[in-house]
Amino acid sequence: MWYGSLPSRSITIESNPLQIMEQEDVWSKRLIPVRLEIDGTQHTAHIRHRGGHTRLYPKKSYEVMLDNGVTLHWNAEYDDPSMLRNALSFRLFEMIGTPAPKTRHCLVEWNGQPLGVYLEIEAVDQAFFDKRDMECRSIHYAIHDSANFRAIDPVSRKRKRSWYDGYELKAGGKADRARLASFVRKLNLCQGRELRHLVLKRVNTDAYIRWLAGAVLTGNYDGFDQNYTLYEDRKSNRYGMIPWDYEGTWGRNCYGKPCDVELVRIQGYNLLTQRLLELPSCRKQYQNLLAESIETVFTERELEPLVRAMHDSIAPAIRDDVTRKWSKAAFEGEYTFIMNYIASRRIHIHTALKQWRRTRIGRQKTPMLK
Repeated sequence: MWYGSLPSRSITIESNPLQIMEQEDVWSKRLIPVRLEIDGTQHTAHIRHRGGHTRLYPKKSYEVMLDNGVTLHWNAEYDDPSMLRNALSFRLFEMIGTPAPKTRHCLVEWNGQPLGVYLEIEAVDQAFFDKRDMECRSIHYAIHDSANFRAIDPVSRKRKRSWYDGYELKAGGKADRARLASFVRKLNLCQGRELRHLVLKRVNTDAYIRWLAGAVLTGNYDGFDQNYTLYEDRKSNRYGMIPWDYEGTWGRNCYGKPCDVELVRIQGYNLLTQRLLELPSCRKQYQNLLAESIETVFTERELEPLVRAMHDSIAPAIRDDVTRKWSKAAFEGEYTFIMNYIASRRIHIHTALKQWRRTRIGRQKTPMLK
């Protein structure tokens, strides 16, 4: 049974392209032509698999590129028993002043066969910035954990082959790629006043601080070294951040396992975060934003109606979705699980923030754990 409360997405694919896609390596970037119906409207489009380790799961995620230029991401959210974590995270980012992808849950079928509930996510591309009247010069995807702004590769522990390691250029040219590589190099080599000048000149510190607060509040351990979009503003030439892939949040890791509420330290991670928090004005702004957030937007009172509404809106379809690995009971318990995370995370952040402000670490270099 399908439930009419969620929008529908219907893919029709001819037998030959279907065979190609089924036989293709899941890591292939090849686009397969399809016909797509969105809420009764017909489109021509192309589709391919998307994601990291999730490509090996029985329920795949997809990137859908409409011929009118619109790109959509259909996430199976296979590891998230709630199917809410990405959508809820992006709403929180918007609440604290960070642009984030729009989302909506939908029902997907393939040649008439139901694939179950998916989360449709807006692509972070040029259209994303155009819709928000943001003049963007270049867009860089942080595709793996080498995008930690450091000189050393986190896996090999050797010097990176390129200062651009970890990134994929989504929009822009060679000069934009070279400019980001130069920024990362200087971030590693500059000191003192030169470093301060670099950070203040090339980083939209307010935008970065708000992004950092969102990553810390939601507890996204993987969101500092990858799973973000770095964009360069055309007018100011400063870099800002857009969140991406927040399935491993709100008390669970990226595989869906419960994790300690204290897993993500409030000082965050990566070299750029460290350099920024070494500046007294930025550190104070960030501390104030965290303190304000746990009293306003990141509270049970503020988030309970949102969590409840999201949970209830997909509950009928989730209960009837046989494609998911999680039980119905697991889904039902996620409302309470997420609300408990919010309560516990608020307490931890309040205590940690007090200690940070009280000790000399709040006025010295902020140590990073990765």
